Amino acid sequence: MNKTLVAKFGGTSVGNAAAIRQIVAIARAAQPQWRNVAIVVSAMSGVTDALLKGAAAAVAGDENIAEKIAAELLKKHFEALDELAPNAQDVRDFIESALNEFVTLSHAIRVLGEASPRALDAIASLGERMSAPLVAAALRQAGIDSESVDAREIVLTDSVFQSAAPDMEATTRNAQRLIWPLFQAGKVPVLTGFIGAERHGAVTTLGRGGSDFSGAIFGVALDADEVWIYTDVTGVMTTDPRIDPRARTIPELAFREISELAFYGAKVLHPKSIRPVIEKGITLWVKNTFVPNEPGTRIVSDGEAQLGDIRAVTAFKGQSIITVEGRGMIGIPGIAARTFGAVAREKTSIVMISQASSEQSICFVVPNSNADLVLKALEEEFKLELNRRDIDSIRKSTETAIITIVGAGMRSTPGLAGKILTATGNAKINVIAIAQGSSECSISLVVEAADAQKAVLAIHELIVG
Repeated sequence: MNKTLVAKFGGTSVGNAAAIRQIVAIARAAQPQWRNVAIVVSAMSGVTDALLKGAAAAVAGDENIAEKIAAELLKKHFEALDELAPNAQDVRDFIESALNEFVTLSHAIRVLGEASPRALDAIASLGERMSAPLVAAALRQAGIDSESVDAREIVLTDSVFQSAAPDMEATTRNAQRLIWPLFQAGKVPVLTGFIGAERHGAVTTLGRGGSDFSGAIFGVALDADEVWIYTDVTGVMTTDPRIDPRARTIPELAFREISELAFYGAKVLHPKSIRPVIEKGITLWVKNTFVPNEPGTRIVSDGEAQLGDIRAVTAFKGQSIITVEGRGMIGIPGIAARTFGAVAREKTSIVMISQASSEQSICFVVPNSNADLVLKALEEEFKLELNRRDIDSIRKSTETAIITIVGAGMRSTPGLAGKILTATGNAKINVIAIAQGSSECSISLVVEAADAQKAVLAIHELIVG
């Protein structure tokens, strides 16, 4: 019998009573194969967004929205509880208390007229704090001994609210102290994902991908043999099935491959949620809650990756190219540094960079929503150079999309870039810019936004055709 499994379930996997029944079925099927099973849960789908919407409305001075949102969320959770564990009065009381806490916090925010990161974390944490007792009650009702565990008691973090980092040594000690006794008693602990607490006890959240990150944190802290991340798709797909229904599950992906896909907009795991597990040598799977018999995608270390193939293609929409151009730029040191410094001051991330070998132009890609701000900042930074005509122009493109093609060892595979460009050329797609990641496992093309879907289809044909 295997030793320890950590299974993490996302928002859609705890979205309603029917979804939670799938969790119960998965736990029941896992128990004969695993000595210890721990479950990590997100908030029910839509709950965290609703809570934060209430906080934003409170900042704007709305007096009534918090009560309205609380009533809607109470109904959502009680409907699931009525189906799954109708006699769990303690869980019903806890959910009601958590939503009263939300209303109280919202009123305080309205009075102050602002929401601090600490207050937002307190509000955002409530979704997981309600879903874990609900899932544990459903397991008990189905005859599986279970207990919910608040991650604030286990995951010790720094004080960077909204994007906290765990102290893994302290977290591991806490996990051994609080979770192992539950294993020894034959129980399935249901742990709150996404949240922790800093050393003074204030609740923190783990930022983007935080719920999946919790799966990795508990996997490492409990020295798990495997971590299973459950979503509403069957593993990682070769492309978005809404673009091409022929998209299929990729059986195995390297860490750097999935990192590239996540960065360029694919609906996959955030890299920070994978790294701790891969570094510890724990087997990681991405699976579908609603098709549990499908194996899904196994994530492996870079050294284990299969080389040479195109594995997946994704479109990262809503981008703009910014171009800084001028014959007077040739040989002048510091132009690139000043360019990127101005962008950084606008708190904008650069997604892709390309520079002409003649040094006459630099072009880079930023989110379209920030393009005007970046343009203005660059015009201010290079006001003197523009007046002297050392820089001829600073301009932004119309909206574009980045098409990223991922596959380990692509750079060492002769003719692959040619095949990709031939495919886009045959589809009559104009490639505006091209870059290859230094990781050697991705090629990115910039195309007009209107051509994004056509480009994905053309390149995906190289995988499935």
